[in-house]
Amino acid sequence: MVGPVRPQFVLFGSSIVEFSYSNEGWGAILANFYARKADIILRGYAGWNSRCALQVLDIIFPKDATIQPSLVIVYFGGNDSTHPHPSSHGLHVPLQEYIENMRKIATHLMSLSKKTRIIFLTCPPINETQMHETLSHLGQIRRTNESCRVYSEACLELCREMNVKAIDMWSALQQRHDWLDVCFTDGIHLSSEGSKIVAKEILKVLREADWEPSLHWNSMPNEFA
Repeated sequence: MVGPVRPQFVLFGSSIVEFSYSNEGWGAILANFYARKADIILRGYAGWNSRCALQVLDIIFPKDATIQPSLVIVYFGGNDSTHPHPSSHGLHVPLQEYIENMRKIATHLMSLSKKTRIIFLTCPPINETQMHETLSHLGQIRRTNESCRVYSEACLELCREMNVKAIDMWSALQQRHDWLDVCFTDGIHLSSEGSKIVAKEILKVLREADWEPSLHWNSMPNEFA
């Protein structure tokens, strides 16, 4: 381990997380803000759904770890929301199972320590036209913006029930009048403009949360200041 020990912020999710350091992504934006303040740890896995996440939860977040994360930002939902594949081997996870999977993830993270904070990111919107144009080589993509909305709202409702901080990415990105044109690289994954919105929303939650100690970058000390 490299010292000194800093607060750990873990980004856990599917491709929206794995690619968060690409294209001036939101993970890179956070790492810049938290330089000398916290270590941003990436645990992103493209193509995963909430079912996959449950299978490795104890490995990525062991309850007996000496040091537990100060913050975990979780994103699953986009792959879950894809429509069922005729072969039954697709990424789809039925809505009720998705809700219960996310509940189990939140419960596990809450048990890590009294000071581990959690933020869930909901399913973002997609540009269906751009998605079909740029990803047609992957075959038929069974994902719609409407299904993203349904899974986003389900995640928000769960977070209200469990008192977990949540960011409504489906709504936040669509607040830009030109969101369809600027927020995605391929209709699904975030461009630099899309990532700016996500980072802004995360920093807003961190600024407004009544957590002690505060995890907003402007309230945290610089290392070796």
